[in-house]
Amino acid sequence: MKEPIAKKAYYSIGEVCEITGLKPHVLRYWETQFEILNPTKNRAGNRVFRPKEIEVILLVKHLLYKEKYTIDGARNRLQEMRRSGEISGERQDVVEPEVLATIKTELEDLLALLTPPERSAGV
Repeated sequence: MKEPIAKKAYYSIGEVCEITGLKPHVLRYWETQFEILNPTKNRAGNRVFRPKEIEVILLVKHLLYKEKYTIDGARNRLQEMRRSGEISGERQDVVEPEVLATIKTELEDLLALLTPPERSAGV
């Protein structure tokens, strides 16, 4: 199975925030609310996230922000998905559009950066 977020083995909390569009305090809070979110810590004690954990974060974000679940409802939905084995398919369905939207935004920013400003005819 192809993993859309697989450039590195581990990501820092700052990198995860950039990828997911969430603030660090939100990720730390979600760790306390969702047992499935349990990033390891490196020798310095900093959280490090694997690509699959980022996918789960994007799934939680989708459940809370798009599907309008409460924290309890999202937690229950994740548990149902884990029991039925549908969590990996659901992760993929949520992650791919997120990744594509991020890529599109980055490409548009790059295009704007590389496009020379138009000159006026009189100058």
